[in-house]
Amino acid sequence: MDYETLKLIWWALIGVLLIGFAITDGFVMGVGMLLRVIGKTDMDRRVMINTVGPHWEGNQVWLVTAGGAIFAAWPMVYAAAFSGLYAALIIALCALFLRPAGFDYRSKIDDPRWRNLWDWGLTIGSLVPPLIFGVAFGNLMLGLPFELDPLLRPSYHGAFWQLLHPFALICGLLAVAMLAMQGGAWLQLKTRGLLLMRAQSMTQLCAAAVVILFVLAGIWLLLGIDGMQVVDSKPVGDKINPLMKTVAYGNPGWQANYLQHPLLWSIPLLGFVMAAITLLLSRAERPLAFLSSSLCVACVILTAGVALFPFVMPSSRDPNISLTMWDATSSQLTLGLMFAAAVIFVPLILLYTSWCYRKMFGRVTKEYIEENSHSSY
Repeated sequence: MDYETLKLIWWALIGVLLIGFAITDGFVMGVGMLLRVIGKTDMDRRVMINTVGPHWEGNQVWLVTAGGAIFAAWPMVYAAAFSGLYAALIIALCALFLRPAGFDYRSKIDDPRWRNLWDWGLTIGSLVPPLIFGVAFGNLMLGLPFELDPLLRPSYHGAFWQLLHPFALICGLLAVAMLAMQGGAWLQLKTRGLLLMRAQSMTQLCAAAVVILFVLAGIWLLLGIDGMQVVDSKPVGDKINPLMKTVAYGNPGWQANYLQHPLLWSIPLLGFVMAAITLLLSRAERPLAFLSSSLCVACVILTAGVALFPFVMPSSRDPNISLTMWDATSSQLTLGLMFAAAVIFVPLILLYTSWCYRKMFGRVTKEYIEENSHSSY
């Protein structure tokens, strides 16, 4: 397989991993966000936690795999991102630490103060990571203030507070609303009674927020942010080097791919429609709300990916040294070996995950928790 095809395949595979993480671990985080909102009693919260109990550990594998794939496929992106976004990523990592501890230790002691403490830990551990990841995606659209020296060593020239641009914060809130919608739709599949009714209300509220924030972010991106576009680069087959291209700053920029291939406009349109359909299906108490919510999540991420393509990490200080999927990749041998491993193991993981969900499908009730108190979270 030729080098350029491998680069394109790995751009798509990393996108699949990010979408898989957002859909699967997204509903776990969504349930965690809603834990203190719709879980009015300790039993309500135990029911909510046990709806994701069989899945939360396996779902985190998507995030670990995506991080490992970025490191292996785009090592320069990994180095530049972790040097520049180190503080934000450490905050997200520390928040993620609260989740396994909260799941495992919450019910060990029958003390309201102890359990409330871990409930807040689960809420924070579920809310902070998607907020930070959404802000990070927003900053990619704005460009990050990094440079490369002649030896291709990255240096970052920004501060943590500069990441909190209003557009980036809207993207962060969009990510939070999107995963809360996913969590609410999951709870509608897995609960009964008053808890189901509260989950239904939150799903509709979050779906409406997704519609508003997605439209607002899109309008801001179209009218208020100048994108980038590669206008000249070395011919295919030359040695890869991020310094050997010319990038133009300005519109059409992030709309260039959509203008060149108008059919791609169906992706953001479908994201908007799926959020609206999720609201309607949730109101009608239809189980397909979780499917439409998952499609909405996938389309929102694809919208950002298509807009950025082929950029992976744009530079606001010098657009010409922005890292793209063509010039910031590993060697052909590395990409080829990883592709062979992915062809073997990704289908196995998908089959096993599908089997687990089929075997563990069913509603969690108060009676179930009381009958299985010692084996439940």
